[in-house]
Amino acid sequence: MTDPGAREDPRLSVVIVDDHAMFRTGVRAELERGAGVRVAGEAEDVETAVAVISETTPDVVLLDVHMPGGGGAEVMRRIAHDGPATTFLALSVSDAAEDVIGIIRAGARGYVTKSISGPELIDALGRVAGGDAVFSPRLAGFVLDAFAGTIEVAQVDEDLDRLTEREREVMRLIARGYAYKEVAKELFISVKTVETHVSSVLRKLQLSSRHELTKWASDRRLI
Repeated sequence: MTDPGAREDPRLSVVIVDDHAMFRTGVRAELERGAGVRVAGEAEDVETAVAVISETTPDVVLLDVHMPGGGGAEVMRRIAHDGPATTFLALSVSDAAEDVIGIIRAGARGYVTKSISGPELIDALGRVAGGDAVFSPRLAGFVLDAFAGTIEVAQVDEDLDRLTEREREVMRLIARGYAYKEVAKELFISVKTVETHVSSVLRKLQLSSRHELTKWASDRRLI
């Protein structure tokens, strides 16, 4: 149940939505080091996110883009339809153009990557709570380009529809030159699982090597 006293707490209240428990624990620890932030709750998928947000009515939801049940965009759609007015800040391992643009179009006030530091994240949460739009530096250009019409988002989405959300994450990291062990560590999965996803990505995209995959992703501004 929601703590009645929480509504009188002057600190910024935040709900963390991410399907990796270890990542949520790390983010919570970083946020709770900041005197002005209170973590009101956590969620691991769309259903639990909607329930926690509706019950706790946080100032900001720190929202992963890809997760079970429809992803961050589905959380925002459900909350906009049935829940309280809420501000969302996307936090993702992905810095691909179509992820940034898609989640902003769905209603997020900003988008930062998981390489952000704790103090930077606390600052970003405060800024979106105050009405600002916040982006990691490289990502702002994607949004400007999209709304200027210089990125063909529909075409990018059509190509990526062949891949699952996890395959997209693996594909981007491999295309950036990550070793299989580095991908496994980044995504909290086994090396064998990485190998399986890479084989599936190459097969679905009709590519034969990591070099071709890198070129494919680069041509579509996914890395």
